Amino acid sequence: MAADKPIVVGAVIYDPKVTVIWGIIRDFFEGLRRPIDVVLYSNYELQVDGLVKRHLEVAWNSPLAWLDTQRRAGGCRAIAMRDTDRDRRTHLVVRKSAGFTTVKDLEGKTVALGAKDSPQANLIPAEMLRAAGVKTTQRRFDVLVGLHGDHVGGELDALRCLQIGQAQACVMLDLNWDRWSKDGTIDPNEYQVLASTEQFDHCNFTVLADFPPEREQSFLKALFSMSYDDPKHREMMDMEGLKAWVPGRDTGYAWVSRAVASQEYWKHNP
Repeated sequence: MAADKPIVVGAVIYDPKVTVIWGIIRDFFEGLRRPIDVVLYSNYELQVDGLVKRHLEVAWNSPLAWLDTQRRAGGCRAIAMRDTDRDRRTHLVVRKSAGFTTVKDLEGKTVALGAKDSPQANLIPAEMLRAAGVKTTQRRFDVLVGLHGDHVGGELDALRCLQIGQAQACVMLDLNWDRWSKDGTIDPNEYQVLASTEQFDHCNFTVLADFPPEREQSFLKALFSMSYDDPKHREMMDMEGLKAWVPGRDTGYAWVSRAVASQEYWKHNP
């Protein structure tokens, strides 16, 4: 049965294509008579405000926004995510000619990181270095703060920093390493992955603990019926970087949670 009224969903505009993506999703839900209203935000902090204050029912959250919702709302649930949001890693990348063999070799060296609020390009790799007892000079590229690293800006600048010799290592999401190694942005004959973080999960659809089950099931039934085999769905899925929507889980956020705690992130970014 269709929901009595549209489910209000929030998303952050990390790229102009987001408006196209959510237009396709909204039209698909409308065709199933399971309408949604989409509210687009300029940053995740505003979106978390919207969810906590119940202006939204569902938020397409970054890992940091997920933790922020937990912190502020107490109870929340991750109900869905992309297949590509599961089991990600961040790589520490170095020049092969540098002769580094372990992360310990970066002691005293300069490591280029992404934006301060990027889980994959700052928080998690910085926590990995801290946990390993490796002290480095960290050069951070605070590109588009508020978007939580949901863009390549900071990671690409970090790579450029390594390439021009102003850092001895940089960090990048595994998906970006794969993409840039194929498109020529990075030469895998010249650069290598020195070490990788433990696996972590990325974005999820977040709802508050008391989100009505019937509205949740209405939303998920429509979402999970999207198929990559359908050309109309494939256009959106390619832009959003997935092959399938899968059930949400909250087991993949331990490392970002540790990073936020050890770096006292909320104290410095209230």
